[in-house]
Amino acid sequence: MHTSFGLTLVVNHACNLRCSYCYTGEKIRRPLPLQMGCKAIDRAIRSLRPEGALELSFFGGEPLIEAELVLDLVNYARSTASRQGVRLALSMTTNGTIDSPAAWSVMTLPELELAISHDGLPGVHDGQRATVDGLPSSARVQNTMTRLIDAGREFRVVMVVQPFNVDTLPDGMEYLNSLGVRRFDPSLNLWTTWNQSDGERLKVSIRRAADFWGERLPECSVSWFDEKTARATGIPITKTARCGFGHGEIAVTPAGNLYPCERLVGADEPDNPMRLPGNVLDGDDFLTAASLPDIWSDDCAPCNLRSLCNTKICRCSNYIRTGDVNRPDGLLCLLDQACYQETIRVLESRFLSSN
Repeated sequence: MHTSFGLTLVVNHACNLRCSYCYTGEKIRRPLPLQMGCKAIDRAIRSLRPEGALELSFFGGEPLIEAELVLDLVNYARSTASRQGVRLALSMTTNGTIDSPAAWSVMTLPELELAISHDGLPGVHDGQRATVDGLPSSARVQNTMTRLIDAGREFRVVMVVQPFNVDTLPDGMEYLNSLGVRRFDPSLNLWTTWNQSDGERLKVSIRRAADFWGERLPECSVSWFDEKTARATGIPITKTARCGFGHGEIAVTPAGNLYPCERLVGADEPDNPMRLPGNVLDGDDFLTAASLPDIWSDDCAPCNLRSLCNTKICRCSNYIRTGDVNRPDGLLCLLDQACYQETIRVLESRFLSSN
């Protein structure tokens, strides 16, 4: 039995945007049946110890296309978790362009960890995140963020970073911060090619982003550096079921198929090598997966940051980059090392200036 369990429900494959770097496959209209979603919630809760925590996430496509379904699933999870004495945590990432009453009700759920995708500068965002009709989407997302800020609703912004826009990341953070955004979650595009020159530009961008973060502490949060701060200073990190990769974490598709991580679902094709055995309707719990061994690579042996490294945690990222869940590549190591080094630099600078 698990103390926490991560369940991601892919509530559809459809989306109203056509982002150039999207990895979720064909945008077909295939909503998750309510009965199947409830069955997945039941199985996840039966996999938990008493007083455990269900970490329930919603994914797509664009999950708010199915906002009414999400609300129904949240209500079911709340009542079932309450009866079983289980704590419930909710999360969702949305493209921020759907503003229906039901979508607003989802985004303002009090226990929901809300993330909105926006790539920073409007021109950068619109160059990669157009609507089905080819229209820009930045203004619509900004309207949603402004509405949430005016309502006092906390959220974080996911900014996809790739060779195309890596130089603009700090400027994009500055721009969004001027709108009132305080929490930033940069996310590397792992599905594209990064060459050595791109890596050097990434390091420069990380340094500038760290300066942005340091100048605005503690009002602003940047995930790349917040996590490193906690690890470097020994601050306890809240344990999560994320990155369980099939052991304590399952993604369920509209067809009822099971995956170790939602990022590996794609269009849920029959030949997807990452699909797990069985169907969500076939069992009573998710306890059959064996514990995962620690990731270890001989290439990691000389690294001084090995004990603080994230690349040994996320098997999904490793698989995307190398085809091997246990082997990171140079891009992931570069990101981890640069973020740690810049975090220490900024913290030392702030400490010295305060003394």
